[in-house]
Amino acid sequence: MGTWRAKPTASYVPDMTLQPPRFSHSRKSRVGALDYEIVQEQAAALGRLGRALEAALAALSNYDRAQSEPGNDAARARSGASARARLVQDASDALWCFIIQREACGLRDWRLVVHQYGVPAEVQNRMGVFDGGRPRNSSPK
Repeated sequence: MGTWRAKPTASYVPDMTLQPPRFSHSRKSRVGALDYEIVQEQAAALGRLGRALEAALAALSNYDRAQSEPGNDAARARSGASARARLVQDASDALWCFIIQREACGLRDWRLVVHQYGVPAEVQNRMGVFDGGRPRNSSPK
């Protein structure tokens, strides 16, 4: 029976690693470098938006958990509806932005996101609906 040996780490490159283009003065290499930068930015944006979605869903979940604890029901009722509606809207905005960025990267199946992130139906139903006709994180013109 033979012995198992791992590949040397210096020559191992995972299949999904992006390799930067080699420097050259040709037009093709400049276009390759630009494509590489674009893909890097798309991946970074997708990561940022994924983290924003996770944070928005966590805030909504934490709020719901806090509301289910026994305590001052009168104060909770006064602030509860508008605060929760704001959290649902923030989560749906984050979901919408994340889905749009995924589609820009060529990842079309949004159902996978909903399943993996555990997005509530209430948030899904508000996705793409904005107060005042514009997204919250855009500045007024």
